Amino acid sequence: MATKTLTITEEAYHLLARGKMEGESFSKELVRVLSKKKARALGEFFGILSDDEGEAMLHDLKRLRAADARLLKERQG
Repeated sequence: MATKTLTITEEAYHLLARGKMEGESFSKELVRVLSKKKARALGEFFGILSDDEGEAMLHDLKRLRAADARLLKERQG
């Protein structure tokens, strides 16, 4: 496997070293970190909808749940 030499700052090195798992190479750590989807904290989504948008979505959700419940009841006889 070919290799490349990278120059990074001391700060970047320490961040990498701190995140490295036991026995993991820097290359494996970089692949692990950079290949996974970025997980976002739930709090990052707070406030992205207006109150009106949220209420409309809640109304739609309640309507869909009621329709699903009716359909299930019909199918159960």
